[in-house]
Amino acid sequence: MSAGAVGNGHGIAQGNGSAAPDQPLTRRRTSELLRFATAGSVDDGKSTLIGRLLHDSKSILEDQLEQVAETSERRGDGYLNLALLTDGLRAEREQGITIDVAYRYFATPKRKFIIADTPGHEQYTRNTVTGASTADVSVVLVDARNGVSEQTRRHAYICSLLRIPHLVVAVNKMDLVGYSEDVFYAILDELSDWAARLQIPDITFIPISALTGDNVVERSWQMPWYGGPPLLYHLEHLIITPDRNLADVRFPVQWVIRVGRTESDEHRDYRGYAGQVAGGVLRAGQEVVVLPSGRRTTIRQIDTHDGAVEEAFPTMSVTLLAADDIDISRGDMIVEADDPPSVCRELEATLCWMSEEPMQEGGRYAIKHTTRSARAIVDAIEYRVDVNTLAHERGVSSLQLNEIGRVALRVSSPLMVDPYVRNRTTGSFILIDETTNNTVAAGMISAGR
Repeated sequence: MSAGAVGNGHGIAQGNGSAAPDQPLTRRRTSELLRFATAGSVDDGKSTLIGRLLHDSKSILEDQLEQVAETSERRGDGYLNLALLTDGLRAEREQGITIDVAYRYFATPKRKFIIADTPGHEQYTRNTVTGASTADVSVVLVDARNGVSEQTRRHAYICSLLRIPHLVVAVNKMDLVGYSEDVFYAILDELSDWAARLQIPDITFIPISALTGDNVVERSWQMPWYGGPPLLYHLEHLIITPDRNLADVRFPVQWVIRVGRTESDEHRDYRGYAGQVAGGVLRAGQEVVVLPSGRRTTIRQIDTHDGAVEEAFPTMSVTLLAADDIDISRGDMIVEADDPPSVCRELEATLCWMSEEPMQEGGRYAIKHTTRSARAIVDAIEYRVDVNTLAHERGVSSLQLNEIGRVALRVSSPLMVDPYVRNRTTGSFILIDETTNNTVAAGMISAGR
């Protein structure tokens, strides 16, 4: 198989919506925000990769670079250790691993980025899920010397579970295997076979060396057999707009804004409903329904920080003004009249358990879904997922820390939900221990009734 070919339905040189740098770019370039999460096994080079992206894209302040250089010299690294730009925790620097989720922001002339540097070790699966939950892209690193590991399969499964629409497999440390084409394609074939069992719509494979910068920001002359773009170019030109649900109008009300009339005011008080668009396109003059009450009204006006607009779409934060004086509260959801979500008190969901205290059948928790809160009871644990084999282990009565399973929940008040596969916002929730106020689980809804 030659570089730039496509095998098993997965992109090698360029995935869905990315163009090679030596081809003319016909679409409009974008400056929209892209969120991506990095993942991989311990020592696969996640922190070094992020440091290289920041360094080679000129996104590091001079004093930061000087500090990294001094620390590298003091540690006796013998080179500029760019991993120190992201390994901010003292425990991480001492152990040489990433523990917490580190967020970094940088921008190029073509796009803005937020990076979530997630942990690689299995015991920090909950942190990985947290960091990747809002990502548009997951960048999974594979050490070229070690090939596909259990952690690689775990991260690909989590990417599939969270419905991250784009997966980039960065085969790192190619310099340590002599930039071997055979090594790269062996990893590609093995992981492609595994990913075929998952629901990942777009996979791209890129051979890189984060330490030397090969195919990170600039194309590498060391790998002439690879015909695709470097990593940053791929991320800059990836089209993510179609990934958002623009069909189903979903607007969870986060805040009711009331401004009383003053002497300088016109003839009416201001009453608006603020929140972030979770789906669909809202337009002035559109008829909508407020759930769970079922009352109908028309959107009179859509306000933003910069003034009124004619339409709003995900993920804009706006304030809606209704044509009628009806009761709308925080936690309600404004939807299109002919396309409502399910209003339900029973849920089937996949949970990632995040607490050291196991979850038991019959457990009671607070549930937070969009802007609405209620209480939930775990009616049943249907099965636990073995993320290494994808087997469903039935007959279990608890979920331990970092375990993933399918559960049935009952809630105290109706929630307006969509399946997670349809809308990642209205299809997700968290469970909270009311005693400690700690988040104990993240959930993805499969069905509601």
